[in-house]
Amino acid sequence: MREHKPVLGVVVPCYNEEEVLELTAPELDGMLESMEKEGIIAPGSFIMFVNDGSKDGTWPLIADLASRYRRVSGLNLAANVGHQNALLGGLMTAKRHADCLVSIDADLQDDVRAIRDMVLRYLEGCEIVYGVRSSRQRDTWFKRTTAEGFYKVMEGLGLRIVNNHADYRLMSRRALDELEKFTEVNLFLRGIVPMLGFQTGVVYYERLERAAGESKYPLKKMISFALEGITSLSVKPIRMVTAAGFIVFGVSIVMGLYALISKMFGNTVSGWASLIVSLWFIGGVQLLSVGLIGEYIGKIYREVKRRPLYIVEREVEPAVRPASAGIPAAKSPSGPDALSYLGVQP
Repeated sequence: MREHKPVLGVVVPCYNEEEVLELTAPELDGMLESMEKEGIIAPGSFIMFVNDGSKDGTWPLIADLASRYRRVSGLNLAANVGHQNALLGGLMTAKRHADCLVSIDADLQDDVRAIRDMVLRYLEGCEIVYGVRSSRQRDTWFKRTTAEGFYKVMEGLGLRIVNNHADYRLMSRRALDELEKFTEVNLFLRGIVPMLGFQTGVVYYERLERAAGESKYPLKKMISFALEGITSLSVKPIRMVTAAGFIVFGVSIVMGLYALISKMFGNTVSGWASLIVSLWFIGGVQLLSVGLIGEYIGKIYREVKRRPLYIVEREVEPAVRPASAGIPAAKSPSGPDALSYLGVQP
């Protein structure tokens, strides 16, 4: 059990979210105010909107919100780096000023009322609390089916991943410090966070309709994200290619023996159709294998270059920051790790 009230930070990655932020800011601000009055969190709790190189007016709006809401701060990244990197940038920047952080998307589909339950689980001793959808009834049949398939594939590969959980979670300062040690460039937080271990909890919630704007995850992007997750966390697909090679080799030996024995007994081995099908099958397996190996080689290429995951262009402080000044800042890495992981802040 934790007895002290934590300073809570809420990190919200944003990409072209101009239409929804006017709704998101007061919703989150009201939740923090209610929790402060209830005595669950400490004064100095804040919201950090992370602008991931948006093409619309997201950043000017974030700066305006910071001037109107005393708990709102902003982090402007120099370029679009993707949801996972932007989220990581927000977490690593905000953790210096908080005891625990909650990450949530800007579209208000994740029920903000679950934040209160997450903090209560944190006070009970949990270092990580996952927000998990209680059902997927609002999703289309196709999205439900593909999501279930994705989780089954991840489970089959032996990966630790929380079903029906996106990136809505609470992490303590201790867990965030350990997350900082994971320096890979190919980032899939849904798979990395469970690797941390620690005492964890789950809070179930009902996912809502998007408040405004359009989804940033069309089918093509979801497929790419799933492939990124699988190849970032497991080498089993490569081993499956090896197994497929042994199987095809074994089948070819059996077919060769069959043809030889048939010829010895004077039977003509027929079957141009089966021959063509076999060639196409083997060719397809080869192309698939080359593509899969290429995916892994591409990941190795990106890892060895050690490029920064994000670059901070500007940070807008919240008005409540002086109240949280007593929290010690995390020790920042130096050298190549600081550039490749924490990003560069001019």
